[in-house]
Amino acid sequence: MEFRHLGRSGLVISEIAYGNWITHGSQVEEQAAAACIRAALDAGITTFDTADVYAEGRAEEVLGRALQGERRAGLEIFTKVYFPVGPGRNDRGLSRKHIAESIDGSLRRLRTDYVDLYQAHRYDPETPLEETMEAFADVVRAGKALYIGVSEWTAEQIRAAHRLARELRIPLVSNQPQYSMLWRIIEDEVVPTSAELGIGQIVWSPIAQGVLTGKYLPGSPPPAGSRATDENGANFVARWLRDDVLTRVEKLRPLAEQAGLSQAQLAVAWVLQNPGVSAAIMGASRPEQVTENAGAAGVRLDADLLAAVDEVLDPVVVRDPALTKANAPKART
Repeated sequence: MEFRHLGRSGLVISEIAYGNWITHGSQVEEQAAAACIRAALDAGITTFDTADVYAEGRAEEVLGRALQGERRAGLEIFTKVYFPVGPGRNDRGLSRKHIAESIDGSLRRLRTDYVDLYQAHRYDPETPLEETMEAFADVVRAGKALYIGVSEWTAEQIRAAHRLARELRIPLVSNQPQYSMLWRIIEDEVVPTSAELGIGQIVWSPIAQGVLTGKYLPGSPPPAGSRATDENGANFVARWLRDDVLTRVEKLRPLAEQAGLSQAQLAVAWVLQNPGVSAAIMGASRPEQVTENAGAAGVRLDADLLAAVDEVLDPVVVRDPALTKANAPKART
């Protein structure tokens, strides 16, 4: 395993992080989830990402139980707050009330006294940013989180939050966006702004919900047991299950073989070539997937291979930076 600083902070994390969105507590039984976490630890992964909303809190519980007995100081545990976790009007968002209650719930489920990184899962257009950042400052000063991050925020939102974080003297160090060979909307605005401010990217879906592994073939039904056949994951992968995309992904196979990598490893290694990326989050339903993906750590891709990837995928790559804002939550009426 290779390790990187999270942005310009002093926190060092594994460049492959293990995440349990969709899988733990829903798609994968706990015994299988625990086996995946053990495989991650065996591969040298020390960074684990989850959220209070995943599987209605069960994902945090599964992760907390699986990491019991591990040396806490040797792990970096990340979680998030924003999405609804209950029926109440205040069981969502980034208000002081919800943040104060949510951090305590996450710590209880994770069986830990603190998280290394507490992230705003989305921007909350209904709460003043000052209130949100002051609440995060209280969490940090209480020793319940060491660092603060955001997820899927625009460049302007990140800049405003960073200014307040500096005034409040709390470490805002990360953004967690979707990023892959196919989805590159952060490159033009979010990455340069973050680099200027010393904020690192912890990217999710680097293999585009499994599409970049090459297991989905044009003109063929999705393989049994794949995310495209699961009720919890099918909506997320659907955008890529077009023949024009899948045909071009097939053309990555010889490029991966040329580099001595699987297609999944090529996809993960590709996002790690971006100097703004601190870690790539990988999920898994089987331990062997964890081991394979961890093999992308430390891989350096040469310029000719990167150019070849661009040539193959260019017609189907999504780049519009406006999509970060377009996909963000809107104020409730």
